[in-house]
Amino acid sequence: MTTAADVVAHARSRPARLGSTRLVCIDGPAGSGKTTLASRVAELAGASVVHLDDLYPGWEGLFEVDRIVLDLLGPLAEGRSGRYRRFDWANYEFAERRVVEPAALLVLEGVGSGNQGWRDLVGTLVWVEAPEAVRFERGLARDGESVRDRWVQWMHDEARLFAQQRTRAAADLVMTTG
Repeated sequence: MTTAADVVAHARSRPARLGSTRLVCIDGPAGSGKTTLASRVAELAGASVVHLDDLYPGWEGLFEVDRIVLDLLGPLAEGRSGRYRRFDWANYEFAERRVVEPAALLVLEGVGSGNQGWRDLVGTLVWVEAPEAVRFERGLARDGESVRDRWVQWMHDEARLFAQQRTRAAADLVMTTG
């Protein structure tokens, strides 16, 4: 089974492709354990984490996040600070600006983090998966029963995205949870 230590070792064995930064993307369906793995990788490597949950422009934003990610990664590829506005889910609008400094290792975590639009900048692409029922249960436990219909739609949208992007097939490492 793939561990956080495996991810860090793989990342460190690869050349930096995002300027001087090694970019680790942790992708996979919602509720599979990406955030937990990203936290462990960050702890082991002393890395920063950018969560795509902070970048999606709402529940309908899965297919709109590419531009936002590219706007963040572009300056980092040039050795400059990247920036983004955090999406505030409670108020359903973009909020404060955040700065991401160039670093030895950066973790980009979330559904779609391994998309083809920036895959040439990725040193390590990790696919995290879990059974659908487990993921759905985790999602409702985290987000609440009131978003059940949104979760169902999100799961449909992410399946379509992964089929288009062929993300799992492109992964360097695969981790199964649940």
